[in-house]
Amino acid sequence: MKGTIPAFLLSLAHFTVFSQLLVDDEKAPTRADTLRGMLSPARVCYDVTYYDLTVKVIPDSQSIEGTTTMMFKAVDNFEIMQIDLFENMTISSILLNETPVHYRREYNAVFVHTGTVKKESSGILQVNYSGKPQIARKPPWDGGFVWEKDLEGHPWIAVACEGTGASLWWPNKDHLSDEPDSMKIHIIVPDTLVAVSNGRLTGERSAANGWKQYDWRVSYPINNYNVTLNIGKYVHFTDRYRDNDDDLLPLSYYVLPYNLERAKQHFEQVKPMMKCYERYFGKYPFSRDGYKLVETPYLGMEHQSAIAYGNGYAKGYAGMDYSGIGLDFDYIIVHETGHEWWGNAVSCSDIADLWIHEGFCTYSEALYVECLYGKETALAYVNAKKAYVENIEPVIGIYNINREGSPDMYNKGMLMLNTLRHVINNDSLWFSIIRGIIREFSYKTTTSRQIEDYISRNARMDLSYFFDQYLRHSKIPVFEYRLGKKNKWLEYRWSADVPDFKMPMDVTLTTGYAGKTVFGRIYPTATWQKISLNLGKAKNAFKAAEDLFYVEVKKL
Repeated sequence: MKGTIPAFLLSLAHFTVFSQLLVDDEKAPTRADTLRGMLSPARVCYDVTYYDLTVKVIPDSQSIEGTTTMMFKAVDNFEIMQIDLFENMTISSILLNETPVHYRREYNAVFVHTGTVKKESSGILQVNYSGKPQIARKPPWDGGFVWEKDLEGHPWIAVACEGTGASLWWPNKDHLSDEPDSMKIHIIVPDTLVAVSNGRLTGERSAANGWKQYDWRVSYPINNYNVTLNIGKYVHFTDRYRDNDDDLLPLSYYVLPYNLERAKQHFEQVKPMMKCYERYFGKYPFSRDGYKLVETPYLGMEHQSAIAYGNGYAKGYAGMDYSGIGLDFDYIIVHETGHEWWGNAVSCSDIADLWIHEGFCTYSEALYVECLYGKETALAYVNAKKAYVENIEPVIGIYNINREGSPDMYNKGMLMLNTLRHVINNDSLWFSIIRGIIREFSYKTTTSRQIEDYISRNARMDLSYFFDQYLRHSKIPVFEYRLGKKNKWLEYRWSADVPDFKMPMDVTLTTGYAGKTVFGRIYPTATWQKISLNLGKAKNAFKAAEDLFYVEVKKL
């Protein structure tokens, strides 16, 4: 039930939204955006503690029938509560504590007229619904159901809804700030198919007239877009990973029958990957629920304890080495598993801060490379991503209207964190901070500011200028410099959006043995500074450590 924002902050939230929009007129929010993303009084008045979701999936009509049972606790007195379900889905009834109640719908929001509910009281809301859920045209980049056939003609069905919202297929409080403590998911499918969801399989049983029900239980908090279903003619095999505490983590794989032998070999890379991630981040965060890869008809998604895998058993990204350095691993397995720590355990409370999920997760790829291939190869992997960063919009989006920031949150997020590692310049401290974020913020929602403050506090540095520049402005800082005649002196400064930008920088101050480049640390500000150099007369003797710091270097 990861907490919600108190009502007294709502007026500030409104001000923040519309002040940001002054510079973003072309994307001004609609009423539907506000209903989707705002923590209104009808949302903050209650806290979800538990969901019990039952869904019957009907492949022939591409439709579903379901019931969501929500347990909640009143945070304040209220008479109206907002839940969410896309307007193309039909609600047949809503019951509060087994009594039918009135409701009204506005766009994808549902306002339930509860009568007086007292603060600190608990309740059970049941929503019965049906319909044809939105179809994803280009999953996982747009949200919806995927209705496909496998190579043998069997139904192969999945859902991906990050950003768009879980309410496209099941009723819930569709805001990242509030997660249930646990959840049960029951999926009813034709009895020739297998249904896979999050958590542990607790049972499977026949239903009437050729249907079968699969029961799954999630024992940890889970954000709504991570709740998933996967339906197909699956076969199942298992393995185990022995962690550093000698505990065994169940590894569970659901694949199409004709890919079974291929999958058994390909998924062997999971165990060394787990060893690397445990080294940097600590134990797998959902050990009670186990780890699953589920073959899907789309590329991939980080569904908690049930990762969607659709990379075709290829190396790289759909067979492509877009890093340009020839690394021999499956990108989807490595990236989506990284999300189990970054995004699923440590979760943002507003999608505007989605860089917490994607920036740290993309950085986890680099650490995986460092673990298996060494630091120099990892640096090459990191710096290969510069070509994909546009620096047109800020990484942080607009709060309270369900609007994430720039797609740069992936690669720029990784480059920013690599830069921060070298600003701190103490790997022991850096990795203690990374592990500390996991310990401090797992299983609850958080904000970018909270993560930023945690890093500054534990690094014992004021890094507010750093985060403001890289996250809240579109451009990266520019290191401007002038060299004296024969490299005798250096003048330098920062040109940045943040007036007091003062990041340290490594540059060549002297020439090492046999002309080897030796970096030293300087502390530029917005004001010109001047120091002497000892570089000899070589034309290109002066260098900035651009592989360690993501900046623009400009000689004047």
